[in-house]
Amino acid sequence: MSFIFWLIIGVLVLFIIIKSIVIVNQYEGGLIFRLGKVIGKLKPGINIIIPFLDVPVKIDLRTRVVNVPVQEMITKDNAVVKVDAIVYYRVIDVERAILEVEDYEYAIINLAQTTLRAIIGSLELDEVLNKREYINSKLLEVLDRETNQWGVRVEKVEVKEIDPPQDIKEAMAQQMKAERLKRAAILEAEGEKQARILKAQGIAESYRIEAEGQAKAIQIVAEAARQYFKDEAQLYKALEVTNNVLKDNSKYIISENILDFAKRFIKKD
Repeated sequence: MSFIFWLIIGVLVLFIIIKSIVIVNQYEGGLIFRLGKVIGKLKPGINIIIPFLDVPVKIDLRTRVVNVPVQEMITKDNAVVKVDAIVYYRVIDVERAILEVEDYEYAIINLAQTTLRAIIGSLELDEVLNKREYINSKLLEVLDRETNQWGVRVEKVEVKEIDPPQDIKEAMAQQMKAERLKRAAILEAEGEKQARILKAQGIAESYRIEAEGQAKAIQIVAEAARQYFKDEAQLYKALEVTNNVLKDNSKYIISENILDFAKRFIKKD
């Protein structure tokens, strides 16, 4: 009987020891409540508390990701779009995160939904589709400001998907198709234009080369003609002098150079 008693006592003592030890991971933080009042903070490692009187509350201090569910929103021009988002946040003040809000993650989700509805409602559909970065930055600004009182810092917000109505999707698809056809037509016209330009440049270059050849030939012919008539004029001048001399029955010695020149001229003819 005494063995069973001491066994029960030992089990109770072991249970009390186990309940008095709280192990906190490096990435966690927390508070110790004693009869409803905060008496201290939990630190990474082993923490000793009084069982049944002290209640430890631990929270994760790492960056967490929460998904903002898809919801329908109405834009400024009365178009209905479906939008969802992702919020990255982390607890920076353990005491405020536990004492100032019941469930900070649930509060962040609801705050993100209401803020997102307000932002989308202030924009027209085209702006909603084209200003995703603006929506992200505006949502981040509001969430970070409002959650600061809860000891939570919102680090990043990303709008995952903006889903417009089906008729808008079809219109956008047709517009994209028209844009692609337009770009293709422009590229084709530009290619034809370049081809015509290259062809015209080739024709102009061939004409230029041909004209230069003709000009060169004309220059050669003109030079030959000039030389020819120059030589012929000299010959005629020499013959005229000889003729005048013979008429006067005078005796002159005709230079051999003149005779040679005459011979060359006759050979050329």
